[in-house]
Amino acid sequence: MTVALWASIVQAETTENVKWRVPKGLDTAFHLASADVTVSIRPVVRPSEKVQRVSTKGNARFQAWLGAFRQRALDQGVSSYTLDSALAGLTYDTDVIRRDRNQAEFSKTIWEYLDSAVSDRRVVDGRAVLEKYGNALERIETKYGVEKEIVVAIWGLETSFGSFRGNNQTIQSLATLAFDARRSKFFETQLIAALQIVHSGDVSPSKMIGSWAGAMGHTQFMPTSYLKYAVDFDGDGRRDIWSDDPTDALASAAAYLSRHGWTMGQPWGVEVQLPDGFDYSTARRDFTQMPSDWAERGVVGRNGKPVPDYGRAAILLPAGGKGVSLMTFDNFNVIEAYNGADAYVIGVGHLSDRLAGGRPFDASWPRGDRALSFTERKELQERLTQAGFDTQGIDGLTGPNTVNAVRAFQLAQGFLPDGYPTLKLLEALR
Repeated sequence: MTVALWASIVQAETTENVKWRVPKGLDTAFHLASADVTVSIRPVVRPSEKVQRVSTKGNARFQAWLGAFRQRALDQGVSSYTLDSALAGLTYDTDVIRRDRNQAEFSKTIWEYLDSAVSDRRVVDGRAVLEKYGNALERIETKYGVEKEIVVAIWGLETSFGSFRGNNQTIQSLATLAFDARRSKFFETQLIAALQIVHSGDVSPSKMIGSWAGAMGHTQFMPTSYLKYAVDFDGDGRRDIWSDDPTDALASAAAYLSRHGWTMGQPWGVEVQLPDGFDYSTARRDFTQMPSDWAERGVVGRNGKPVPDYGRAAILLPAGGKGVSLMTFDNFNVIEAYNGADAYVIGVGHLSDRLAGGRPFDASWPRGDRALSFTERKELQERLTQAGFDTQGIDGLTGPNTVNAVRAFQLAQGFLPDGYPTLKLLEALR
């Protein structure tokens, strides 16, 4: 993952960010959508629990938990030597819990997110690292069949090309989160994986550094993702994603995408024009057809010509009918496996296009709109369900069920049925 893909139940979080869609798996991490280009751009969702106050007595409970955990780790094949070296001196890290409980609610629109993720500065910096690491990236591209621009775009959004990799001791952070009741099972799995990495000799406990939530290295792999997908590309005998040399980390990201089915030469997505009278009920992820078939419906590229038949594609409207329209291919889903937020996937894809010499999006965004707050999204779901348009849950997350309910309500009211939740739509429900 970086994939760092990790999630809390079906919600995700990591350094300091925000989330747009429910991730597909629990093996993915999400980070802060910030205008500061020195931090990660992964989106995250805000947990609602309050911070628990921790006393000396609380740390004593943590130490008792560590003793019991040690036996569980031994039962899973972690050596006593590794446990002695990795667990010695650990304390309950109250700052990790504070950050876990106090992530800011997401309130950025897709265009605000992209303004940061694909800023002019990030494009310039990305082209510079493409040149600096050109030889290694060419070899990575050849071996794994993943374009170097995509790999560099992931690097840019995860850690701003390695400039912000985190400064927390991974094992202490994971032990704290594993002891904490909110997501103990997930984080104990990650802690065991981290200890297995130490046992393998790839890194010492003191040099296993990452975000406060356990994502590590240039491409922010969670420990389980590291065990599955990290590679020793430079041949030094270690899969080193932590050092200043990003080669192994970049190759590991490429290996991850390759293992998830990346198709070289296929776009992640293409900006398209929709015809007057477009059937918005077809703009959904489960309705795919060849671009030539879309062209028969009047959906063409921004040059007015049919999009080449790269493969079956869906139409995605990240800001409804008033913003950029995208035709997305299977490679969109592969990036989504790395991080399940649509905003992240579009950010990585569009940044990769810009690094390869592509232009900004042609269509404008509805910049007069604002994003619904978490509370407003829950209210929207409640009111839709009460009105007979069931969202299949009230969680404040705008997933496919909510989009379908919004579209059904729009059709009933004679609105443009683009499935896009806006403040105007919420006010109509009120």
